[in-house]
Amino acid sequence: MTENEERPGHPEAAQLLDWYRANKRDLPWRRDRDPYHVWVSEIMLQQTRAEAVKGYYTRFLERFPDIPSLANAREDEYLKLWEGLGYYSRVRNLHKTAVLIETEYGGRFPESAALLESLPGIGRYTAAAVASIAFDENAIAVDGNLLRVFSRLCAYGENIRQESAKTAAADFFLSVLLKEQEKGGAFAGDFNQALMDLGATVCVPNAAPACGRCPWSGRCRAHLLGKERDYPAPAPKKARRIEQRTIFLIHYDQKIVLRKRPEKGLLAGLYEFPGSEGHLDAAQAAAEVRSLGFSPLRIRELPGAKHIFSHIEWHMKGYDVLVDETEPAAGDGLILADRQDLDTKYSVPGAFSAFRKELSFR
Repeated sequence: MTENEERPGHPEAAQLLDWYRANKRDLPWRRDRDPYHVWVSEIMLQQTRAEAVKGYYTRFLERFPDIPSLANAREDEYLKLWEGLGYYSRVRNLHKTAVLIETEYGGRFPESAALLESLPGIGRYTAAAVASIAFDENAIAVDGNLLRVFSRLCAYGENIRQESAKTAAADFFLSVLLKEQEKGGAFAGDFNQALMDLGATVCVPNAAPACGRCPWSGRCRAHLLGKERDYPAPAPKKARRIEQRTIFLIHYDQKIVLRKRPEKGLLAGLYEFPGSEGHLDAAQAAAEVRSLGFSPLRIRELPGAKHIFSHIEWHMKGYDVLVDETEPAAGDGLILADRQDLDTKYSVPGAFSAFRKELSFR
């Protein structure tokens, strides 16, 4: 078979759904179709693996079991529960949307993908996922897993990051779903979740796909060509900007100095260990600490660390700084926190986790 030949017959949704019923992942957000539960899980799953989300999802729902409880939550409280998941704008938009549903929709969750997509933080994918799973709307939730399955199934050689690829994938899978529905079967939410699981567990990225376990392997063009790993076509990568930073663990008497970041920009509104741009030597670091209003008694260099954001890399060095406890922190938004504060009150993002591990009361 050559790449110019017509692709194999159209895949059948029934084959995929049979596979899904036998192999679907046991995930806590799949135990009901409550739209609030589906929505929270889908927002958490953006940029995050399912295994990492499980604990966060359970804790979040224990504290905020419904839309009213989230709508009335304090920012520090929901940010703290999100700590470690990253991309904190997601939880801020969860809160904004909960408030809108309470005030504009009478507390009733919008039931269509079109309405959902108009709410903060809900894009086309999330709107389709919630509408299909919770309300059985025939909407295809196109994410990276779905695009990878589509690319291999059809030997689609274009860049799957382009909108044209997302549209092509949505149209293709919708035709498969509708064909099954003509026979009287296929719930849209199950079909979407089956595609998600197929991409996450069988038609995987960065490794040889497990074609022997795929219900559609006999209809997959890339597989029949023996070119599974040629698809999707690699997309050009943008170089990340590298920023050098120096981080200070300023402490005395089991307390650590924190500073709230600006309300806009990277890690907006979260708490950080004070720091400075550039890599400072010990003398420069001591001078910087004095400029914050403290008198260093001892300064010790810490192991360096790196944190990668989507478009920036922080290359960090750090210093553990013991200061004179007779001088309280003042000015510049600085606060003193103890272990309980760090555990329950202030959300310090994962970018600082390497230095947080160095705290003596961690």
